[in-house]
Amino acid sequence: MIRDASPELRSGATHMPDADAVRAMDSLRRIVHAIRVSTRGSERSVGISAAQLFVLRQLAAVSGQSMSDIAARTRTTQSSVSEVVGRLVSRGFVDRRTSPTDRRRAELTLTPAGDAVLARAPETIQERLLAGFGRLGQAEQGALAELLEAWLVASGLEEVRPVLFFEEGG
Repeated sequence: MIRDASPELRSGATHMPDADAVRAMDSLRRIVHAIRVSTRGSERSVGISAAQLFVLRQLAAVSGQSMSDIAARTRTTQSSVSEVVGRLVSRGFVDRRTSPTDRRRAELTLTPAGDAVLARAPETIQERLLAGFGRLGQAEQGALAELLEAWLVASGLEEVRPVLFFEEGG
């Protein structure tokens, strides 16, 4: 049953033209709400945003990653992740050093303060969403990505810059 739907939808009508729009918008609302709740919870429990916590988790997985490596692990752009990493560096949770083997490459590592944050941090919503996405079949993953992109184009939102959830910048 669809919550907050019209009486026709609640009564069990087989298919109303707006039923799919209601389902899609409700699903989007649930995702946005879950991200907001997760971000508030992360900020309350460990003092950083869920996006920053997500980046810390990815850095903890493999030490010495570059900005490009982190962008790939977080499934976002290098410029988006760069802003988040900059905040983490300024707060003392991440250390940025020039690679000893390639002077053009900056390597990122967690500091002891970053490790301490992770030790008491909850799972992020991004981790849950990516895990759920991974449980879908390959065809479902492709279809979902394609349909979301088509929805953005149809809505005139294809030029909106994809930043990490609820992080400022752009």
